Amino acid sequence: MKRRHSMPFGAECRADGSVRFRRWAPAAWRVELSIAGAKHATKFPLAQRGEGWFELVTDTAKPGSQYRFRIDDAQDVPDPASRFQPKDVHGPSEVIDPEAFDWQDGEWRGRPWEETVIYELHVGTFTPSGNFSSMRGRLEYLADLGITAIELMPVADFPGRRNWGYDGVFPFAPDSTYGRPEDLKSFVQSAHALGIMVLLDVVYNHFGPEGNYLNSYAPQFFTNRHGTPWGNAINFDGPESRAVRDFFIHNALYWLTEYHFDGLRLDAVHAILDDSETHFLTELANQVREAIEPGRHVHLVLENELNQTSYLQRTKQCKAKSYSAQWNDDIHHALHVLVTGEKDGYYSDFSDRPLDRLGRCLCEGFAYQGEMSLFRNGQIRGERTAGLPPSAFVSFLQNHDQVGNRAFGERIATIADARAVRAAVAILLLAPSPPLLFMGEEFGAETPFLFFCDFEKSLAPAVAAGRRHEFARFARFNDPAPREVIPDPNASTTFKSSMLDWHDLAHPRHQEWLNFYQELLKLRAQHIVPRLSGACGLKAVYEVHADRGGLSAHWQFPDLAKLTLLANLAAVPLSAISVPDAPMIFSSEDVNHNALIEGMLPPWSVVWFLQS
Repeated sequence: MKRRHSMPFGAECRADGSVRFRRWAPAAWRVELSIAGAKHATKFPLAQRGEGWFELVTDTAKPGSQYRFRIDDAQDVPDPASRFQPKDVHGPSEVIDPEAFDWQDGEWRGRPWEETVIYELHVGTFTPSGNFSSMRGRLEYLADLGITAIELMPVADFPGRRNWGYDGVFPFAPDSTYGRPEDLKSFVQSAHALGIMVLLDVVYNHFGPEGNYLNSYAPQFFTNRHGTPWGNAINFDGPESRAVRDFFIHNALYWLTEYHFDGLRLDAVHAILDDSETHFLTELANQVREAIEPGRHVHLVLENELNQTSYLQRTKQCKAKSYSAQWNDDIHHALHVLVTGEKDGYYSDFSDRPLDRLGRCLCEGFAYQGEMSLFRNGQIRGERTAGLPPSAFVSFLQNHDQVGNRAFGERIATIADARAVRAAVAILLLAPSPPLLFMGEEFGAETPFLFFCDFEKSLAPAVAAGRRHEFARFARFNDPAPREVIPDPNASTTFKSSMLDWHDLAHPRHQEWLNFYQELLKLRAQHIVPRLSGACGLKAVYEVHADRGGLSAHWQFPDLAKLTLLANLAAVPLSAISVPDAPMIFSSEDVNHNALIEGMLPPWSVVWFLQS
């Protein structure tokens, strides 16, 4: 089977053997194609097609040809819609024929969102080799664990040899450090063969600071009417924004079609600033829903600090109208405060009544649904979640941000009581909302996950200084001296120390963690997932038991089954808790059943009941 997404820009291989090159360069008066040769480059002028577009069809280029565009006889630049950058961001682009890959997964239609258990990973640090091909060797391990969806951190071509991926500058090109396009396609296909979906993290709110040449010939890509943490915003709503919107909409369709990804996670959409009548996010979702063939499950997931539930609405049949779900930072923050006791920085919004905020997350989705955020200087945050199913909220105890944005990249298992971490995991993996695991957490990995990059020498010191300055808002880094010991993101040692150590699995303690996760995910697949389909009308309530760390929550499914959680998230025993008359499906190891009948829960314990 062949898969191709035709785009109105970039290099497109045609049936007659020629290649069409098309480029939007509204600030340029002349554009030439420069095709690399054995001794010298061959140049061809592109014809002007109006409204800033230039085009050329030639049979001189073939799949594998390396090319650049020469702008106004002065500057050679890569193709912003390049399908591959074999020599990094400053090098030439390569013509790729998507039909050269023969897909063997024609029967794959994805999986319903309710079945989702996400495993987020970074390609470069997941395996010792750090590439697409080596990841295939871990797919059976993930399937045995109970994972149904892998989420790749961004793979769009970034500068240097290492990066989280959020500094990409070629959104259509898998980074050459990880392998070639066919290697990524082989990974996706192999995952599908094991029943695992593959989601891709994409960045539509900014370009990275190195290797982006757009300003020199297409400054209309950006606008100073909106500001972002990275500078001028991408122009989604100003003059000549149509080409910009199309660039990113085609990017989404390209990954879903040409690479057969099962979904996309859109990074920090609160930084996509758009005053248009139809917001870019709405248009993108509409275009995806219209383009995907009937019967295929494709999922769009948001990261959105604003907690805008308007993007998560469902049809009468409980199908996602636009976006399937949002990462729920609220539930992470509430659990993190309870498990670690940390309360500074953005955790300050969850330092009061964390149990109550956790209960609201479990039963309603977001903790902030229009309340004032003190951390955000009194800003009203969030929208009401009424009518949304639990599947609209992705829950997690760790992810790349919450680990990697710590100064030293510590995982929660290294900063909190193991009993507390197990209690939090037992809550998240059996609650109705889809859980997300961050690579290695399932075996209690202790390797850090630090922020790392590999920028050019002139940029690297500024990035390191900026990274350290970010932590000035945290109490332990108020003074400059402690900030100086924060690892340099550009150092190769920072990257190497972030790589997973799979030898940990040989140690009994790490194997115990793995068994714990496997047990919980088997219980989830057996008892929870079958009841989630069509669960828009789920009834849920929670109760906080004074200030003693006690929390109970109750869900009633459409089939009238009742799920009950009893938890003691404190270091002291809990008494006088009401125990339901229902079969128990899980309990922490130290729960004494006779004591439980009398309403006694030991510290950091969790019990789940299910009445069919």
